[in-house]
Amino acid sequence: MSLLFNYILAFVVGLAVGSFLNVLIYRLPRRLKFVWERSFCPQCRAPIAFYDNIPLVSFMILAGKCRRCGKSISWQYPLVEFLNGAAYLFFLWKFGLTAEFAVFSLLASALLVILFIDLEFQIIPDVITLPGMVIGLGLSFLPGGITVWQSLLGLAAGGGGLYLVAMLGDWLFKRESLGGGDIKMAAMLGAFLGWQKIIFIFFASAFLGLIISLAVMLFSKKLRETRMVPFGPFIAVAAIIAIIYGQQIIDSYINHFWRL
Repeated sequence: MSLLFNYILAFVVGLAVGSFLNVLIYRLPRRLKFVWERSFCPQCRAPIAFYDNIPLVSFMILAGKCRRCGKSISWQYPLVEFLNGAAYLFFLWKFGLTAEFAVFSLLASALLVILFIDLEFQIIPDVITLPGMVIGLGLSFLPGGITVWQSLLGLAAGGGGLYLVAMLGDWLFKRESLGGGDIKMAAMLGAFLGWQKIIFIFFASAFLGLIISLAVMLFSKKLRETRMVPFGPFIAVAAIIAIIYGQQIIDSYINHFWRL
């Protein structure tokens, strides 16, 4: 019974945090205050009552519409809440009630914010990545995770490696190929996950980016013309894969090639 309660609690807490993530996703790129400011409808700007702001539940009760103006509420709101709740639940199932669960849940929430902001605005806010580097490095001083040396190497490999890729891309394509936000994001992930997993993230995000971008360009004339596809979401998805399966994939790769 206590295990079931923990799972339910993790999901509910994830939903509540997801509701706050929606506030960050909307307000950070617009440079609006997000602390001590009540939630409001993006359409009519009317304040949202607490009973209309219950994660998932209020969206269903209101049939996806604002109570005041009747205009549609974006599906992004319940989607972010659900994804964050599901992430917390999954990490509790995989890692148990441990420091890893807390760290990876925190990181997953940050990645969700980055993913949705980058998709819409093609920016990755420094207010997430820069403190993230410090937090990731600071957590390495605690027992049970990666070492301080691994975190420093990961930070350097993430930021430095993607910076070199960006310089090469700028030279080849004669225009900016990767933004500074992508570089800082990679440095943050390296600080959290270490150098081995950041290398895996490089390859996995490049593969995902190539496949998905080509598929999307088939149906989007605008993307075919501009070829501007945000890279942050692919890094975010690759990072989640690295958290869940990265070590197994790395160990399998090393064991296979060391035996050859």
